[in-house]
Parts: sequence; C-alpha cells; structure tokens
Amino acid sequence: MNRKVLLVEPNYKNKYPPMGLMKLATYYRMVGDDVRFYKGDMRSLAVELICEDLINHLSIVFPDIFWKDYYPMLFRFIKIGKYAILESNAIFENEAVLDAVKEYRKKYKDKEYFSNPRFDKVGITTLFTFHWDITIDTINFAKQLCKNQKDVMVGGIMSSLLPNEVYEATGIKPFIGLLNHPGDIDAGNDIIIDELPLDYSILEEIDYVYPANNAYFAYMTRGCVNKCKFCAVPKLEPQYCDYINLRKRIQHTNERFGARKDLLLLDNNVLASKCYNQIIDEIRECGFGVGATYTPPNEYEVMIRNLRDSYNDRAYIRKAVSLYKEIINKLKDDAEKTEFYLKLEKAHCIYHYTASKEAILTLDEYVRPLYDKTHRSSKRKRIVDFNQGIDSRLITEANMRKLAEINIQPLRIAFDHWSLKDVYEKSVRTAVRSGIKNLSNYLLYNFEDKPEELYLRLRLNVDLCEKLDASIYSFPMKYHPINDKQYFKNRDYIGKYWNRKFIRAVQAVLNSTKGKIGRGVDFFEEAFGRDVDEFMKILWMPETFIIYRRIYDADLRNRLADRYTTVTENDCDLANEWWEKFEALSPKKREHAKEIIALNKFKDGDFQCDDIEICDVISYYQITRDDAENK
Repeated sequence: MNRKVLLVEPNYKNKYPPMGLMKLATYYRMVGDDVRFYKGDMRSLAVELICEDLINHLSIVFPDIFWKDYYPMLFRFIKIGKYAILESNAIFENEAVLDAVKEYRKKYKDKEYFSNPRFDKVGITTLFTFHWDITIDTINFAKQLCKNQKDVMVGGIMSSLLPNEVYEATGIKPFIGLLNHPGDIDAGNDIIIDELPLDYSILEEIDYVYPANNAYFAYMTRGCVNKCKFCAVPKLEPQYCDYINLRKRIQHTNERFGARKDLLLLDNNVLASKCYNQIIDEIRECGFGVGATYTPPNEYEVMIRNLRDSYNDRAYIRKAVSLYKEIINKLKDDAEKTEFYLKLEKAHCIYHYTASKEAILTLDEYVRPLYDKTHRSSKRKRIVDFNQGIDSRLITEANMRKLAEINIQPLRIAFDHWSLKDVYEKSVRTAVRSGIKNLSNYLLYNFEDKPEELYLRLRLNVDLCEKLDASIYSFPMKYHPINDKQYFKNRDYIGKYWNRKFIRAVQAVLNSTKGKIGRGVDFFEEAFGRDVDEFMKILWMPETFIIYRRIYDADLRNRLADRYTTVTENDCDLANEWWEKFEALSPKKREHAKEIIALNKFKDGDFQCDDIEICDVISYYQITRDDAENK
C-alpha cells in the first residue's frame, strides 16, 4: 500500500505509552506503510514538515552543500521569521538560497501543510476527559494534515466515553472501544489490531520520555465482571475476555526490540478469569517467576539490526545518536573520546537531524567495540505489576498462593470505600500469609465517601503494616466523573460530602508525601493527624499551615522534638491561634465561616463578610507560602 501514516498522541503528561497507537504502528508496518509517530507541540510538527521539504529542495538545487547542518537555523527561521537568525551565516547571502528559504517560510505562514496535506492516514489517541482542551485542539490540527478527512482516526478512552461530544467538537466520528474485529481499518483485511504486538520503536521517535519505559505493556484479560458506578471499564471493554496470549507478544518484542525489564499488565480484573492459573503459569514461564532477573539487551545491536532491516529508520537513527552520546560520556581516555567525536563529526552523526542510516552502518565496525567496551550489562530484579489492581472480593488462599509464584511487586488491591473494610483486611492478610508482603492500593475519594472514611482507610493500612510486618503504600485518587457534561472537561467536580477546601487540603498533604503513604505511624500521624478529629482539623486548616506545619504548629513541634533533633525552638504558633479563634466562633458564625472557607477563595473581594470575628479567622487563610518561606 505504501501509505504515509501519522500517529499522534496529544502533548499531555502521562506515565504509560499509547498502546493503541503502538498496535496501529505494528499493523501499518505489516501492510507496508510508512509510519510516523509524534507527541509534542503540533505547530512544531508543521515546522518540521516544512523544514524537511526545504532541505530536500536545497539539496537538489545546491547538492554540494550539506544542508542538514543548517536544520536548527532553518527551523527557527521558518517558525519565527526573524532574518537576524540567518545573518550569522554567509551562506544565506546567496540570493537564490535566501529566496528559497523565504519561500518556505511563506509556506509555513500560509499554512501550506493544511492546503497541501501529505498524510494518507492520521490517527490520534485520547486519554482522560480532563485533557479535553489539548486533545480537541490536537485533533482539529492533525485532521488537516490528512488528505481526506474520512481517513482521520480518533480512538482511546476519552473518545469512547464521549463520542458525540468529540464529534461535535471536531467533525470526526471516533472509534468506540477496541479495534478487535477484522477490517476495522481496512475493509477486507482480516488482521485484528487489538491482538497485535506493540511497536516499541515509535517511542524512540520523540523527545518525551514516559516514566514507565522499560517494561512489556500488555493485557492477559479484557473487561471486568463488575459494574461499579464510578468506573469506565464497562463502557470501554464491555465484554469480559478470560485469556489473551502473552508468550507470542514477548517473543516478538524480544526479537525485534530487545527484552524489557518488567511486565506491566493493565488487566482490570484478572482474578475473575476462568484461565487464571494458566495466566500465572504463562507469566512465570515468560521469565517472571519468583527471583527472576533481567539482563539488559545489547541496545546497539538492536539498533543496527533494525536499521539493516529498514524497520523505522527515523527511530533508530535517533537511537544511534543517543548511543553515541552515551559512549562519549563513558569513555575515560580523552584521546579515544576525541578520535570518536571527530569520526562522528566527519560522518555528520553528532545530531539525529544530520545523521543518516548509511553513515551509521558505515561506522558500525568502528563503533561496535567502543559500545561493548563502555556498556557492561548486570542482572537486575524483574517485577510483575497488575497495574489496575485486583478485586479484593475475589481473593482466596488458593489464588494468592498461585500469585506468589511470580515476582508480583507490588500487589495492588483497590479499597474504594469503607464498607469494604472487612473484605479488604481479610484480603491483605491472605496475601501476606501467601508470602506477598509488598502491597499497594488505590483509595477512591470524593465520590460517595465522607472525608473521615478516607482517613480510616489510610489508618487501617498503616496499622496493618505494623501488625503484619508488611509494606502497604496507599495512593488516594480523586474521583472525577466521566459523563457529567458540567465536569468532564476539567477536574472541578466536588463530591456530596466534600468541598473545594477539603480537596486542596488532601492535595497539600499528598504533595508533602509525594502522593503516597507507606509504613510508619509517626510519619502518617504527622501528615494526616492522630485521629479523625485531628484529620478534620487539618482539612479546615489554612493551606500554608498544612504545608509548613513545623513552622506554624507548636504542638506538632513539641511532638517531633523527641524524635528529630533538627527541630529548633520557634515561638510561632499561628496554627493553634487560628484554631482557638475558629472554635471560639458561635455555632452560627462557625457555619458561616465554613461556607466561606469551603470555597477556598481568600483574596480580598473573593468573599463577602462584615463580621469582625469571622474576618479575623479568614485572615489566617491569606498567609501565603512566600510568607512561610521568608519566615
């Protein structure tokens, strides 16, 4: 077919790479198409396309000049249009050269990349609904890069949950759910895209580095047997699938891209599978049993092999330049380092935009021994992570003993509401008895729970750590509705028992704990309070006092003085001063004060209040972080 295909992920921050696009990349390469992946500012992509055209044009008209060396300068000029950028180089004094550069700058200004689109297929993935604005902007830009709008594909979580809204905003009718039928993309083609292995090479095409980047990403089941009100899985994956083969995907990844360290599975309810034992056996046989280790592959060999196979030259040219930089940084002999640099410079392989496949292959005989000399692989521990968590209601002695056969770390168990306390505690004890002592969980809040129930769930985990000699990390996760038209575009939803101040207070505490809560009663009590009453006090407390409690809370300093010798004398006790005034308000005034505080807006003019006592209490909320830093 030899179509030009552009796959795009919007430029939001996310932890995991886009599995859907990685499967599409595999599909399009299988049918012989040219695939390009992009994540970044879409306008910069437009500049890239125009700049590539300009360099091709100049290389034909002036073949004696290596125009790729001028890529950064040409890129900046096309994007900004300031002639001062070109004045530093005499080559642009040539009238014919300057005219060509000005012509392509005009193409960019006139948005020629829209009027003369170059891609036959454009695919855009979507993630969470609160990324609405950046996602819609990306779709509306990227769709104009496609020759025919009917060949623009939009898929993923957001578009599956809000297909009508996406269509109204973009004019593109999105795919809903999974690409799990033959002919989903090309009529008559019987390949099922959702069953394809991932193309990890596309991750080398971009500057963005996903925090989770050295793992096999996969599913071994699809869907969930539960229909939780707060969960999107029933809409995204409505049919439960008991088993998806892992072994073939790992084998393909190892052969094409090199082995990965960890196994990250995104199954939504693996314990519900009738094939559960088979799944665990397959994971263990794939190299993730107890005590499993990993030896990093020879990345240089992977790069050279894929360049020779013409498998994503764009990605592996960038990878080669990255490896060259690693070698230079690791070489200890300055003369050897200089010699290597000069060879790279002569071959135009210092930068990815100047390097060529032919030059990299020519350098192979010289570079390979240097890579082997500077890169020594050592064994590392491997882990398995069912990242979406497992269902505590389905945990048994038998399935936990089975799970303990693989290097599960951590075991994630959801603890979504306090009513599951007994079931949850039993599941944790069962896991620990089976030898699984590294656990984690997600705690949903701001849904139908009360704030004090979040504290109780956190407290239970801390207490279980002590009782069971286990490690349990808790990750409170704020509920966000997916179908409420008032809130799906942002993160402003406030649950029935919550308010904006409480949400900010929890976030302030979590910022200090880096978003997780682990072992240690003292640490937990300092962050969240010694009991429910103290936790509720923290929720109402001015945010600056929460973040800098050791400065503003004398009671806390006195408690810490026995444990931390670094705590110094400080006369400041504004936290208790605030609390005494807050408590001293009459019941009616206190309710009025709470109504103001709950809105979490304390700048003059943001609230209306004529009562002196209430205004005095509110004044403590106007103390800023800068005030604390200065103090």
